[in-house]
Order: sequence, then structure tokens, then C-alpha cells
Amino acid sequence: MSELLARLGLNGTARAVIVCADELGFSLAANEAIYAALRRGSATSASLIVAAPWARGAAADYRGEDVGVQLALNAEHDLYRWGPLTHAPSLLDGDGGFPRTVEDVWEHADLEEVRREWRAQLERAIYWGFDVSHLAVHHAEVTLKPEFFDAYLDLADELALPIRLPSAEVEAKAGFPFRSLAAQAAVLCPARVVELGAARSTDELVELLAGLSEGLSELVLRPVLDGPELRRAAPKRWAERSGHAAALARGGALASALEASGTARVSYRQLRAAMRAARAGG
Repeated sequence: MSELLARLGLNGTARAVIVCADELGFSLAANEAIYAALRRGSATSASLIVAAPWARGAAADYRGEDVGVQLALNAEHDLYRWGPLTHAPSLLDGDGGFPRTVEDVWEHADLEEVRREWRAQLERAIYWGFDVSHLAVHHAEVTLKPEFFDAYLDLADELALPIRLPSAEVEAKAGFPFRSLAAQAAVLCPARVVELGAARSTDELVELLAGLSEGLSELVLRPVLDGPELRRAAPKRWAERSGHAAALARGGALASALEASGTARVSYRQLRAAMRAARAGG
């Protein structure tokens, strides 16, 4: 039985899912796809890359939706670049943007610069008017080194925000108990994270949802409306991203599968409320 689900007002043996649309701010086409999904209810939450080129545009279109901050130290695309908000020489590659790989970050990043940069990204989102619901990390593998995880957890703990963490089976690869450390700090997170990957049919998605374990899972998508900008920026992943936008569209495969499977939908804002109530003794 899931104690967390009970705290969210759900049956403790139920299956529940946060449907999170990642990379708000990536482009105008991403912003349009993500806000449409949030406003029709096919996505329950979204994550903003504050350092990305269209983040300010996302702020201009914000109407109080459930949006968290996807803390960035990477800009993986060859032709589509973004970089730090702060003066952070150790977080730059030869192009003047964030490094493309996690390994580059691990090798060169100064931890004090990481902490300042992540705080600046969060504070910028708040300054723009976002009611930040949670934290995630762009390229979650960054947090599989303890010193980077500590910076992440400290920020979440200070602001009383839930976080996304890799699923428990990844702990063996990391070599330290990051989920236990989050629990000790009373920082909540979904029990498991499922990346949607390639677009699937409604029947396949119903099967995926039915196969989730009891408790709270998070399903992560990166929806972007198709177009030349997306195809040029992400030549290897454009079909996947446009497929995510189609899956979240009205009558799309995921929206239909959620209805058919009876899976409870939860938002990160609900998780934040439960976390803050527990800390307040409620």
C-alpha cells in the first residue's frame, strides 16, 4: 500500500501517474504544444528550462498552470544552444554554451558555480511569475554523482519542493542511496519515472499504464509541434517529440489511454501541497 497516495487522498493500492510535459521553453512550438496539453488536462504538469531560448516566451504565456523548473547544465544539441545565466566559466564548452554531455559537466563543473547557476534558474522562474511546483534536472544522469545530487537536494529542501529522481533500480549504478537521502530530508518524489520514448498506439499505452506498479509514477513526454525548426534542432528525435504532441492532443493516444485505463492523474502541485503539509505537521 502506498502511504504517499493516501496522503494525496487516493486509494493506497491504486495506480496514479503524473503526466509531465518536459522542456517548456525549448521553442515556441514546444510552448504551444505543452500549454495546450496542460489546458486540456492531458498533461498534469510541465517542466521549464529557464536557460532555453523560449523560456521568456513561456513566461509571457503562463496562466497559472502547474509548472516546475528543469535545472540545466547541459545543452545537447549541435546547432541549438543555450548557456548559463550566471558568470560560470566551468559550465561553458567551446561554443560558449552549456556542455553537450554529462561527462563533460562531471569533469569540468565547479560545484559552487553549479549551485549559483541552479539557484539563479529557479529564482528567474519565480521572478517571471511561475508558481514553481517541483524541480527536475535536464539530463537526470547529472545527479548520479553525490556532489551534484547534494546541490539538487539542498535546493529542493530549502524551497520545500518535490523532485524527480531516477527509479530505484538506478541506485546501484549511482552507488549511493539517493532515494533514501531524499526521504530523510522529507523531500517527496514519484516512486518511478517512465520515459515515453517513441510514440505508441492507444492500445500500447493502455497496456503500459496497466503495467505500472501500485503507487505514484511519472510519465515524461517532450511534446513539440512538428515543423522545420524542430527537425533542424533535433534531427534524430523530431519524430518522437512531434509524436508526443500528437499523443497529448485532444483525442490523442495518451489522452484516450488514460481514460480507458482508469489511471488516477496527479499533479506535482498536489505533491508539493502534501509535502508542505507534512512539514507543517498537518
